[in-house]
Amino acid sequence: MALGDVGKRVSSSLAGVIKDAGDIVGTTMEITRENIVDGLRTARDVVTEASAQAGDAVAGAIHAACQAGAELTSTARGAVVGAMKGVGEVTTVTAATVGDTIRAAIKGASEAGGDVSKVARGAAEGAVEGAKSVGLKVEDIASSVPRGAIQGATEIGADIGAVVRNTVQGVTSGSKQAGGDVITAIQSTAHGSIKATAEVGGDLASAARNAVEGAIEGAKAIGVNAEEAASAAATGAVAAARDISEAAFSTVKNAVTGTISGIRVILKAPFKD
Repeated sequence: MALGDVGKRVSSSLAGVIKDAGDIVGTTMEITRENIVDGLRTARDVVTEASAQAGDAVAGAIHAACQAGAELTSTARGAVVGAMKGVGEVTTVTAATVGDTIRAAIKGASEAGGDVSKVARGAAEGAVEGAKSVGLKVEDIASSVPRGAIQGATEIGADIGAVVRNTVQGVTSGSKQAGGDVITAIQSTAHGSIKATAEVGGDLASAARNAVEGAIEGAKAIGVNAEEAASAAATGAVAAARDISEAAFSTVKNAVTGTISGIRVILKAPFKD
């Protein structure tokens, strides 16, 4: 998918500055925001074009980072925050817009030859950070973030499990930085990850286990209790599976039962044995 006008402008603006930027997140965020605002203010149908321009801008930022050899996680984080703020200055940011933006980030990374896992983590982190600034709560985007990431991964043939793991890590870090309830965010994201994986016919056991691994890794990185994080991810995954089918429930529960990454996973009621 070739970059559109907004994506090309963002890529061009970042090309000469991103690698040497002292603050990659802040630089990317501001350039992305400015170009989206300019693009939407001349759009014929702002509501219809918001998601497309946000996704195009984020893809453009990632293209620039790949070409310059800049750090991708920070670039994706800044681009998604900037996209959400830019759209929010002109119209309402919806959960669907956030999901479409995450999906575009994943696809943009693949097209530019970048590390999809790093982009998934950064984009998810940015989505949570940017939510507060546009009047959204983490629970408002808990389904759209993993859904966008998983849809993007499916379209490019990437490992869904790895994308889920990195998405959960990103949400965990983003929630901490945004001052939100990290444990609740983890549970909601794991829940959304299983539902989204089922929608694309993916491996539920892999997605569930990776969600727990991502929660553990993310929690350790920010100093949050890893046992609580693992329990939240496992409980969210099992709850989602229960709503899908009895077979899905059994598959996911078995996948998250026991010890994962050195942590004994304990399911919360009503799933606790």
